[in-house]
Formats: sequence, structure tokens, C-alpha cells
Amino acid sequence: MKMIDLRSDTVTRPSPGMRAAMAAAEVGDDVYGEDPTVNRLEAMTAEMLDKEAAVFVCSGTQSNLLALMSHCQRGDEYIVGQQAHTYKFEGGGAAVLGSIQPQPLDYEPDGSLDLAGVEAAIKPDDPHFAKTRLLCLENTQAGKVLTLDYLARAGQFAGAKRLRLHLDGARIFNASVDLGVAVTKISRHFDSVSVCLSKGLGAPVGSVLCGSRELIATARRWRKVLGGGMRQAGVLAAAGIYALEHNIERLAEDHENARALVEGLAEIDEVQAESAHTNMVFVTVEPRRSLQMREYLDGRGIRVRGQGTMRLVTHLDVDRSDIERFVEAAKQFFAKAARDLSR
Repeated sequence: MKMIDLRSDTVTRPSPGMRAAMAAAEVGDDVYGEDPTVNRLEAMTAEMLDKEAAVFVCSGTQSNLLALMSHCQRGDEYIVGQQAHTYKFEGGGAAVLGSIQPQPLDYEPDGSLDLAGVEAAIKPDDPHFAKTRLLCLENTQAGKVLTLDYLARAGQFAGAKRLRLHLDGARIFNASVDLGVAVTKISRHFDSVSVCLSKGLGAPVGSVLCGSRELIATARRWRKVLGGGMRQAGVLAAAGIYALEHNIERLAEDHENARALVEGLAEIDEVQAESAHTNMVFVTVEPRRSLQMREYLDGRGIRVRGQGTMRLVTHLDVDRSDIERFVEAAKQFFAKAARDLSR
């Protein structure tokens, strides 16, 4: 029986075509700048996002950390969302390793940061305070896509306030596909953009940080300091190239499957499913019941995560029949629970 894994789009596995590209990759020593496949991936990603340069790294966490450490000095501050990956889910790296102070703010319902709130959080030029240097946004944020109008206003705001602007664009291509625009319509507003290859794009590992030549030169040095220098990394970069060439447009299928998941779960009274944003669905179930539901699904070859609220993520290893199987299993669980309660 096929295992259906809806915990995250990080669980994707390389396709046969991707594996073949990895096996055939030409390699060299990337620390010396001599891996042709890594160089091709970096040039390709920078061109796609209309940036001067890029650096290939092992993870989105490292990519974001390199951006923060390249934009900020010790004792500087970055403004970020309270639930942002760069603040909440990266081990406090900016503070621990970069001596950079985070100033987290609550997100708006649409996944944006209120720019008036950001302005109020900017510290005065005073020795008592950290220097506010950077504003970090996330797109998508919990699957929500930031509008082009908001991005333009954020870019203008950052420029007027002399802040650098970084985008955690782990799922930037989900955003561009959802909006139906070229990814440059998003990336153009940012000084740096982190792109993850190992989520919906399906590569087994890796992210790319894009920005100016000067910024990327600094980031490359920090990558080495952090132990992120890789040698014959072309076997990994080849997977990223394959992902960018083959797996962007198909993200629309993940979005459609997420919407189908919401529609199916809407038929279950005990479940509240938030309308799908790109490839994520947030399902609310009574906490005690959700734990039982997870165990029930796991026994039927379906993996989910969360308690009370579960995040279900569609990806290239999940097709429409898998969505239907999940919905049917959920219906069976609640029908069984109702029978057990009536006894």
C-alpha cells in the first residue's frame, strides 16, 4: 500500500529523471569555485530571479542565516514575523551565531506585516538601541501569498526607511504560480531572496540565496565560516537544475489538490478546514480527537502532523487519488468515533 505523507512538502523524493541527472552530473571542487554544475545552478537561479549572483547552500535555514549575517553586523536588528521561519524555526541562529537581535511582530491575517507597525518598531538612532537594518518577509507564509501591491509598498517603504529587504522565498514559486506571474514580479522588490529546492520543487536537498554580487560574496564567506562549504556538490546541484526546469509549472497541481482536499473535508461536520492557500490546508479537530485521528490514519498508511490544528501539505508525491483516499479515511474515522460514542 502506498504511503501518503501530508506532513510537509519536504518529504518529496527525487524522480527517476532527477536521479539520472544527478548520476550524470559533471562535478568539481565547489569551494574552489570549480564545480560546473553548481556554477550553472547559481547562474540559472540568479537569472530567473533577476539578481546579479547566487550561492548554493545545503538548506533554507542556512540560506536565510547567510542573508541575515550578510545584511547585518553584530548588535544590529532585523524585523520579522512572529511565526516566521527566520525567527521561530531556525534555532535562533541569527541571535546565536550572528549576534543579530530579532524584533518579531504579529502577522496580519493575509500573511503580511503591517507596515505602520514595522515603522513603529524601527529603533531610534540612539546608543540604547540595536540598529534596525533589515526587514524580513516570507512568501508564502503558511501557504498565503503576498499580493504584488503589498510587495511594491514594502519595497518602497524599506527604501524610504533605509532598510534592507530580505525574502524567505522557500516557496516563492508556489506564490508566482498562484498569482500567474513571472517570479521576477516578486523578487524585484527584495535585496536578497532565499529559494528552497527541496520542498515542492522536489530536490532532495539544497537552497539558493540570490542577491547582489557584493552581498553574495559576503554570504559565500559566511557559508565557509559556518561549515557550509561543499566539494563535489554538482550531484546535488543537478537535482536543483532538474527541479527548476521541470517542476515549477506542475506546482499548480498541488494547489488544485489542496483545494480538492478542503472540499472533501467540508463534508465532515467534526472537521474545520481552512480554505486552501497554495499547497497548504489547515484542519482543526478537537485536540484529543486529533491524536486518535492521527493514529487511525497512520495505521492506514497516511501520515499527518499536529494536534488540534493539523497542517496538511500537498506535493508532487501526492495525486488526486491520494486526496480521495485521505478524505475517505477521515470520514471512516469519524463514523467509527460516532458509533463508539453511541455504545
